Amino acid sequence: MSAPAELSSRALIARVWREYLKPRWPGLVVALLCAGVIAALNTKLLQMIRPAVDDLVTARTAGAIVVIPLTIVALAVGRALFQILQSTLINRIGNRVVGAVQVQLFGRLIRADLARLRTTHSGSYIASMLYDAGLIREASTSGVVNYTREVLIVVGALITMARNDLWLTLAVVLIAPAASVLMQRFSKRASKAATGAMGETSALASAIMEALDGIRIVKMENREDYEEARVAAVVERRQKHLIKGSNARSRAAPVTELISMVVVAAVFLYAGWRAQHGGITAGALLEFILGLMMAGQSLRQLANLQTVFAEGGAAARRLFAAMDVEPEVVEPAHPRPFPAAGGGHIRLEAVGFNYAGGAPALDDVSLEAKQGEMVALVGPSGGGKSTVLSLIPRFYDVSAGAVTIDGVDVREVAIADLRARIALVTQEPFLFDDTVRANIAYARPEASDAEIEEAARRAAAHDFILELPQGYDTVVGEGAARLSGGQRQRIAIARAFLKDAPILLLDEATSALDTESEAQVQAALEKLMAGRTTILIAHRLSTVKGADRIYVIDKGRIVESGAHAALARKRGGLYARLARAQDLDTEPTGAE
Repeated sequence: MSAPAELSSRALIARVWREYLKPRWPGLVVALLCAGVIAALNTKLLQMIRPAVDDLVTARTAGAIVVIPLTIVALAVGRALFQILQSTLINRIGNRVVGAVQVQLFGRLIRADLARLRTTHSGSYIASMLYDAGLIREASTSGVVNYTREVLIVVGALITMARNDLWLTLAVVLIAPAASVLMQRFSKRASKAATGAMGETSALASAIMEALDGIRIVKMENREDYEEARVAAVVERRQKHLIKGSNARSRAAPVTELISMVVVAAVFLYAGWRAQHGGITAGALLEFILGLMMAGQSLRQLANLQTVFAEGGAAARRLFAAMDVEPEVVEPAHPRPFPAAGGGHIRLEAVGFNYAGGAPALDDVSLEAKQGEMVALVGPSGGGKSTVLSLIPRFYDVSAGAVTIDGVDVREVAIADLRARIALVTQEPFLFDDTVRANIAYARPEASDAEIEEAARRAAAHDFILELPQGYDTVVGEGAARLSGGQRQRIAIARAFLKDAPILLLDEATSALDTESEAQVQAALEKLMAGRTTILIAHRLSTVKGADRIYVIDKGRIVESGAHAALARKRGGLYARLARAQDLDTEPTGAE
């Protein structure tokens, strides 16, 4: 897997626009137009101050007592309506952006290589889906529209101020760069804090999920206090970053206000001097001061929005970095079809494999399972048996050699076609928090009720399913906690029966069961294996005595192969040693 390069600010903005905003551009344009109208109405309301004071109070112009208040009310009503329309559009667009980000990130997660999922805790993905997506929404929707509105309000206020006193307005504008420099400093601090908070949010989600996943061990070993302290430490680190970010944002406002008040004081000094010489009316002075304060308020909002953009940019970079990791297991450019007459002949030819950054897990492994054969993989734990099974459906790709099915390299066929030909039953089958019916039909959701029930009968599951509270419509619960291990396994076998794939992979499918459950499951498995090419892993050698061929794998290499009887009689052989340890029939004095 190759990590993507960090996007520049321009590329980041372009990608956010292309992927999330462009599909929703009509609503965004209307929201921006609303922002412009709101700014114009704000300016018009500001410009009503001068006639309100000069015509109503000073000159007492006839009719002004009716026209000016009605005009102010009409402008305020119009502004309120456009504010409601803008917020409605932004809420709709923003939440749809969040939904698009979350669905896209989950899609990349569910399609990611197993190697990547093994090294990245799912808590970090959840944090990105919930936390980062919200920051991107704030920056790309409400942030953009509000920024446009506040900029236009500042422009309108400056125009109004300039109408009253151009030179004083120019003097005020010259102070803006100093305030901008200060705001940039606060923005950088907020961005740094946001990046740290994102990392700790991922760590917090991971710590909570890990503790809950292992809750039985936590309780058994009386480690509740330890886990609480571990989470508390992450919370404390996260809070430090959040506090730094909040401080940066909160300090930006008073600094801006201080600058504004200094400017207001200077304006009063200048205006007082002009008023003494008859150069400015009371209405013009009040309009100028209120325009200045309006501009100052909008500048404070712009300062806060700078931190929103900084946090949204940091979140987008992290999110895109997670999305853009290129998978190693990829679809072929021109997929080949499987032979029409093929039935599942599997060959591993001089296969080598190593997990990223690790020692070789397989070295020069060659084995074969012909159509309809049962082939067993046995050997010590960690020898590479499960890795062999993972290479056949391309959960991983070989580092050397090739895996073929019916003479076709699995890397040359469409992944969906390959996996459609394979059924997998593992030691701990996973059932979704759904009905029994849905779990059996997971590989074939279009299957009829009759087909589902027939698969359950063949897996010896139909009778116990009918005894459940709602039969096939019983929801199994999270982790299928309402079912026993044997029941879960038989539902998984029913799923494999319904899929009816020509190749069957069994990964220690009975090793975690009690004797009675094992007998029931083993009987169901024997029915399932009939007529299929089966490769199974087993620690209990009694389950592989009838295999057509047994491969003994140790430290990533095949050290022995053959039938049970021959291997069990081999002097000094690993299989013979394992068989003796399990009290199977062996003849240690003989030799092969």
